[in-house]
Amino acid sequence: MLDRVQKNAEGYPPYNIEQIGEARLRISLAVAGFSMDDLQITQEDNQLVIRGRQRDDAEGRIFIHRGIAARQFQRAFVIAEGIEIEGAWLDNGLLHIDLKRPMPEVRVRSIPIATRGSSAPLRTVVPGRAIRED
Repeated sequence: MLDRVQKNAEGYPPYNIEQIGEARLRISLAVAGFSMDDLQITQEDNQLVIRGRQRDDAEGRIFIHRGIAARQFQRAFVIAEGIEIEGAWLDNGLLHIDLKRPMPEVRVRSIPIATRGSSAPLRTVVPGRAIRED
């Protein structure tokens, strides 16, 4: 479903891609410290782009050690044509994005056998629907 994954140089934030059904995937990004207001998800043509930008609230604070930096990121995934983004949610520092590939409708087409010189109309059969004359 995902053609390829574009990685930034740092590999931040780390992520998982898991199959959660026959035609469904879930991308999970570790975004601890980011609120929903700090995150943005967009689909730009065939790319799923996740951006994060934390507000630096260090003003007026004195750090003895600062190992948790407020940093921004952009992570882009190229998605195959026809993939739909079902939704996203934030849970315990993980941003989850569900994707699905719609299953194509099965069509059965009956081709009549005609005698030479006659032309019979084609019949299209779609499971669960009436027969349609073409």
